[in-house]
Amino acid sequence: MTPATPRIVSLLASGTEIVDALGLGECLVGISHECDHPPHLLDRPRVSRPRFDPEALSSGEIDAAVRQAMDEHGSVYEVDAAVLEKLQPDIVITQAVCDVCAVPTDGVREVLGARGIEADVVSLDAHTIDDILASVTQVARAAGSPDTAREAGGSLRRRLDAVRAAVRDAVAPRVLGIEWFDPPFAPGHWVPEMIELAGGRNLAGEAGQPSREVSWDEMGDLDPDTLLLMPCGYGLDASRADADAHAERLGEVAPRAISEGRAWVVDASSYFNRSGPRFVTGVEILGGLLHPNRLPAPDPAVAAVWTPPA
Repeated sequence: MTPATPRIVSLLASGTEIVDALGLGECLVGISHECDHPPHLLDRPRVSRPRFDPEALSSGEIDAAVRQAMDEHGSVYEVDAAVLEKLQPDIVITQAVCDVCAVPTDGVREVLGARGIEADVVSLDAHTIDDILASVTQVARAAGSPDTAREAGGSLRRRLDAVRAAVRDAVAPRVLGIEWFDPPFAPGHWVPEMIELAGGRNLAGEAGQPSREVSWDEMGDLDPDTLLLMPCGYGLDASRADADAHAERLGEVAPRAISEGRAWVVDASSYFNRSGPRFVTGVEILGGLLHPNRLPAPDPAVAAVWTPPA
């Protein structure tokens, strides 16, 4: 039975954001190494860490390090078992979407079993927008607070409906999103849905499916109206720097979008890559980029026009 005030450890950033959206922040006793929002919950102990430091690595070097970690350990991250045992959680939030993105469920179960920690594992497995919204309900029910899910979920759905209504009957620009540059990846899971909901026509990547590695040549004939640069896990400045490093290739796949000022770098980590409540802000950002005559332009701190460096 879940205690009235359960002790929650969140091992993924979107889980921490869901806990906050549900008003359960006081229950949160531990977070992952990647959790960076909201600020008032970041004083909790960190319960995971990456197997390598990505800070000074290029996207190609990160890709190589990820592949090596997966080959050697089966995971890019590890759980600090001693910290987890000290926290004695009732609930551990983890994920089954992507072994590269956060600590996978199987690894968490192994640590809990080895340390004799009796906690409910809430594994979030979101691949679509509806799945993300269902995850909010899943966490609320696990924590014994189902009523809060209806309020939080209702608010998110109303915001999505407002974007959908604003772009209804608008001409849909053809959008090429790129989620990684070396090697290039087209976005999957919920991101193609976000583009479509915001009034765009997605050109590469399939909703509900994993992000897909593509070649520059494969993208060369698409000639998008809008180029969306959104490398996974990167904020705005890092996205811009990585785009600059691949400017020649980007210029080959989207020359018209770039020359006409419709190439955008975004804060992908906060608003696009995570299966948490802030994806709705991501849809609002996209709506403002694709249809500025119908929706407010996004804050330059989260989305900016990208032009190749001189």
